[in-house]
Amino acid sequence: MFQHVFAEMNHMLDEIMKHYPTAQEAQKHQLIQKWNMLKTMSDGIIDEWLSFEEKMGEFRQKAEAGPALFSKETPEMEMHAFVRGQGYFRLFMYRQAVQQFSQVIRSYPDSLLARMYLAMAHLYLEETEEAHRHFIWILPLATSQKLKALIYNALGCIAAKHGNTVRAQDFFTLSLQCDPTLPDPLMNLKVCQQNRGQLQYGSQLISLM
Repeated sequence: MFQHVFAEMNHMLDEIMKHYPTAQEAQKHQLIQKWNMLKTMSDGIIDEWLSFEEKMGEFRQKAEAGPALFSKETPEMEMHAFVRGQGYFRLFMYRQAVQQFSQVIRSYPDSLLARMYLAMAHLYLEETEEAHRHFIWILPLATSQKLKALIYNALGCIAAKHGNTVRAQDFFTLSLQCDPTLPDPLMNLKVCQQNRGQLQYGSQLISLM
């Protein structure tokens, strides 16, 4: 429902970026005013989205049923930093998500959920060493086979990004052994074997978190 709003905002920003370098002083002032308006709109949308995410999270906790990837006892989810971090993550604002979830694990260092978000955010930022550190920390504590599969798949992607395709394929195979229904590691195996295509990670995890 917001697509037309964002399309118009993007069009306006494109126009500002196009004309600003050659604009005269008076026109530059007008363009800056338009940019400030877009910034205010953007900040407002993000704040509303984070509030929406908080409410969605509250309902999700009450409504969820069935086996969980993480412990049901997750008091860290009540933290303001967790809610904001989750919102930023879903908005693909991974740098801000890292800042928020780093706060969470300072208070709850044993939180697998917060560390998983943190690891994935680092991975999306191509900060593979930090991502690897958190994934390795989580792996021996994971009780869900699906969670282990997601972690092995992410570790395989990190290995592939570092050019170690043999090690990557080992991780993807382990991932499939933990959960044969997971589509990402199968696709990633083909990427490694054919040396073309894009690595897949996180798509299943995001829907489950």
